[in-house]
Amino acid sequence: MPLSPDAFQHVPMLKSKIIEPEKSALRISLAAFEEWDRRAAAAGKPDWRRSHEDREATRSAALAGRLDADLWVFAYGSLMWDPAIHIAEIRQATLPGFHRRFCLKIGIGRGSRKAPALMAALDAGGECHGLVFRIEASLVNQETEILWMREMIGYGYTPVFRTALTPQGPVEALAFVIDRSSPYFADVSGAEAAAIIATGRGPLGTNREYFDNLAEHVRVLGIEDQVFEDIRFELRRQAA
Repeated sequence: MPLSPDAFQHVPMLKSKIIEPEKSALRISLAAFEEWDRRAAAAGKPDWRRSHEDREATRSAALAGRLDADLWVFAYGSLMWDPAIHIAEIRQATLPGFHRRFCLKIGIGRGSRKAPALMAALDAGGECHGLVFRIEASLVNQETEILWMREMIGYGYTPVFRTALTPQGPVEALAFVIDRSSPYFADVSGAEAAAIIATGRGPLGTNREYFDNLAEHVRVLGIEDQVFEDIRFELRRQAA
């Protein structure tokens, strides 16, 4: 089922730039975990993810009392152009109190034990420009199950509800922010982040490919973020 044209009423320029949920490789099913578990075991990471029971427990706790109403979700990374969930409305949004940062260090996917990678996350301070998606109440339970398989698959994020500012007014939105107590949190400088991004490599490709792809999609969506320019500067300086 494609997204309704009504979903783009506030952002008509994004209509051709967001992947339909049913066409997304990130619309995850439980069956997908079998292959991922095999890859993780081969990479020496048998404990790479939460158990299904633990993941569902975090969802139940975060969404307690919220399954009977529409749900807003703040998107700052690949969720912006590849949400993989059915949404009824999209708005441009700013999330005060958090900024986009490359601070989630992983040893699978686009990283390995010898060449870890840095993924983008939301860290405390500043503000982040992105999008918010509204899930209709009747679909919240179904779609957040899929969303949790993606965002809460590991131990790097914490789900929180915060006020996001949109041109149409503020909304309370679900956001997945970095868990600073997680062993995957990397409190690194821009220069250190660039060094990791330059060398990170795993079975899904290089960390630099991930960084460039994210930067380009953010640009296409009309969002500016200095973090990309700062890391690009360091990448050029370190390569010189």
